[in-house]
Amino acid sequence: MRALLLALWTASTLAAGSAFAQALPPNEAGVTMGHWHLNSRDIAVNKALFVALGGVAIKPGGFEIVRFPGVAVFQHLSFGAQPPTGGTVGTVINHVGFSVPNVAEAVAKWKAAGLTIEPGGNGRTDQAWLATADGLRIEILEDKAQKTPIQNHRVNFHVPQAAIPEIQAWYAKHFGAKPGAQGALVIADVPGVNLAFIATDKPTIPTTGRILDHIGFDVKDLVGFAAKLEAGGVKLARPIAARPDGNKLAFVHDNWGTAIELNERPTPF
Repeated sequence: MRALLLALWTASTLAAGSAFAQALPPNEAGVTMGHWHLNSRDIAVNKALFVALGGVAIKPGGFEIVRFPGVAVFQHLSFGAQPPTGGTVGTVINHVGFSVPNVAEAVAKWKAAGLTIEPGGNGRTDQAWLATADGLRIEILEDKAQKTPIQNHRVNFHVPQAAIPEIQAWYAKHFGAKPGAQGALVIADVPGVNLAFIATDKPTIPTTGRILDHIGFDVKDLVGFAAKLEAGGVKLARPIAARPDGNKLAFVHDNWGTAIELNERPTPF
């Protein structure tokens, strides 16, 4: 399967255009979904898996990236030469998710490409699951009205039941996420991603050092945005750094252990 995935990656890389699916326009707070940052053991294999799912491999700078509508999947080969300490399960971000117009058709295509797909829970046909070798758990959900073959859908936070209103309010206050619900599921929407908050009675640990080391949001004015965060009681974990290409970045953490990168990108990739 490794050879087949690498072949798919090579074909996609040769065919890809660099402007595939840039980030969605920001919300009123100046925020849009940016990226997942993976702490990978094998960048080539993970990249090939995301290409097989329907992403496009690009390399605008030093990172290996696979782009999807709504999110870019960044990869770094084991931060500090340390392999990931585990998968997403057991961290505050239990899993991430994509949506497709037809789960059955997508699953058939992915299985033909050599991917291992798990069925939906409780016999659901509008859901499927897969995981990278490093333990990034990925949910696939069906949206029949969707016009793109695949796009970013969700980041799933697992927190204690009592913390759900608090975490929803935190992302609404600091990132302009629009709070809401889907049935019994508590959510908050940022352009490009649905943040879902799910109750767990099991302890969770922070994301740093795991396969999904952190998530990233793109912001319009990082200096002004960081000032608002700090005025609201959110301290920067790493100060704003300006890159030679004109991009700026900083890091914060939510109160439940999610590492968050903030990026200002004058020229979106």
